[in-house]
Amino acid sequence: MKVLFVTSEANPFVKTGGLGDVMGALPQSLQNLGVDARVVLPKHKNIKADYVNKLEFVKWFMVPVGWRSQYCGIFKYEYKSVTYYFIDNEYYFNRDGLYGYDDDAERFAFFDRAVLCFLKEIDWKPDIINCNDWQTGMIPVLHKLEYSKDPFYAYIKTAFSIHNLLFKGIFSADILPNYFGYDYMPMANGSVELHGGASFMKGALNYSDVITTVSNSYAEEIKTPQYGEGLDGLLREKSFKLKGIVNGIDYEEFNPEEDNFIFKKYNYEDLNGKAQNKILLQKELGLPQKENTPMIGLVSRLTNQKGCDLIISIIDRLLQNDIQVVILGTGDYLYEETFKNLQYRYPDKISANIKFDNGLAHKIYAASDMFLMPSLFEPCGLGQLIALRYGSIPIVRETGGLKDTICPYNEYNKVGNGFGFKNYNANELMSITEYALDLYKNKEHWKGIVRQAMESNNSWEKSAQEYNKLYEELLASC
Repeated sequence: MKVLFVTSEANPFVKTGGLGDVMGALPQSLQNLGVDARVVLPKHKNIKADYVNKLEFVKWFMVPVGWRSQYCGIFKYEYKSVTYYFIDNEYYFNRDGLYGYDDDAERFAFFDRAVLCFLKEIDWKPDIINCNDWQTGMIPVLHKLEYSKDPFYAYIKTAFSIHNLLFKGIFSADILPNYFGYDYMPMANGSVELHGGASFMKGALNYSDVITTVSNSYAEEIKTPQYGEGLDGLLREKSFKLKGIVNGIDYEEFNPEEDNFIFKKYNYEDLNGKAQNKILLQKELGLPQKENTPMIGLVSRLTNQKGCDLIISIIDRLLQNDIQVVILGTGDYLYEETFKNLQYRYPDKISANIKFDNGLAHKIYAASDMFLMPSLFEPCGLGQLIALRYGSIPIVRETGGLKDTICPYNEYNKVGNGFGFKNYNANELMSITEYALDLYKNKEHWKGIVRQAMESNNSWEKSAQEYNKLYEELLASC
């Protein structure tokens, strides 16, 4: 089986979030199952220099973008047995950021057509093209309306993966003739029309052969008005081809037995190293060194989506307990300033690190006893999966991937790997956090929760098997 993943970012080359992590790990896991999985992405300016200098030039050709004809170069690089292709055009991709430009519609219109063109140019025909998020959304449209008439492309199937439905790639309807050379029929028949504009994502939902998203619960949630971002009706209509598959994490990158970022290595059988990590992180951050004081970690974008308003609502009450809270992240100015002010007011209880620091993130996962993730919505979430791996017990709102991966602890049968609450309500968050703090006082009881957390299986191998099965079913339906 041959699968091409199309993405706007991929770890370790360039990433801004979870999509990059998925595109770095999933193809490798599929490769281990015998799938010829390859990845194509733009050759962004800020691809890490170590890799840029090693890219191999393949060829160049011209790509039609409406009435324009634009240069396209193809580079490739093999990383952990997976071939990554890079679409080169400096006019579109030699920029400091990946997204957020006025001409994003043109940039990704070029990219989407270039992806289809380059397959024929290198004479490699995948069985399935798996597109990811709105930036790749016009590939299924182009394929069905145009390229499927060519025998080379006729039997290729398309899959579309939703990582975050919030961003739908909506632009003026003029993009159809200007960048794709089409008339307005896809607008008139509603297949790409959304709120009066043309949406890359809506086109993908209508024209792809199968739709996936990053957790079972999120697949159900997006069919409701609360989470559907105006596409819930269409997603209900397409529910026959919509499937949720929970993301995994890279068990080599996140492994407390081998992690060189943390102070002391440890495993679920010997948790002494975890206690030492706490003491050493307290020392590094200038907090009182107290082994028996529970440490609560928060590694996150500081936004409303991540539940920061709930945390701020309860934190003064919460800090009346003997606890320490360690925060790492950047985001909305209001939340950044509020957390910095809290550190000023509670210097012995809060460490607010308003920055991105991968090494410190690993240290927080290893040192903290609990991990806060009370999200408003969460398609999958990686923070709770990493926290489980390091024995930092997640306190989550039961939504999306958080609901699918965290089993609320039951003190009577002693089963569970975290704590959860249902409604987006500050009092519920306060109540469940105090419950966790109360259970923490019983050390043997708590060790049982930690071991269950660390034994949770959230590897990419498990997720890759589900993707492999989905692909086989899609090809069998031909």
